Amino acid sequence: MREGGERRPAGARDTPVLAAGCVLWRRSPVAEGLEICLVHRPKYDDWSHPKGKLKRGEDPLAGALREVAEETGCAAAPGAELSTLHYLANGRPKQVRYWAAEATSGGFTPNDEVDRILWLAPSAARLRLTQPRDRELVDELLATVRHA
Repeated sequence: MREGGERRPAGARDTPVLAAGCVLWRRSPVAEGLEICLVHRPKYDDWSHPKGKLKRGEDPLAGALREVAEETGCAAAPGAELSTLHYLANGRPKQVRYWAAEATSGGFTPNDEVDRILWLAPSAARLRLTQPRDRELVDELLATVRHA
């Protein structure tokens, strides 16, 4: 049952949770090349790309950009769509669509959901990401930015 005693429709545990996010990047202000933004979520004590659940009826790209703004404080210009990741979260299938996105403005303020961000070179970002499935997105981003 859901909170408040409401029953879930049959098969609701099989329906994927829909989410979206971005591999957020910027040109390095101190070195040649680019940096990737990772967020730290204290609830899970993990490092990941900014992402989150879509609101009912929300366009996935709009949701991805909303999540970037909420989690990093950055506005972003979307680029190429990257892979969609599929995995289990709390025993339920989850589907996360990702886009490359260049940070254009803004500044981070810690909050309950994200307490820290890091801007890292791609090789360092790969090492810092908690989930191996998130590392391939770094390679995809680099391929799209090089061809842009």
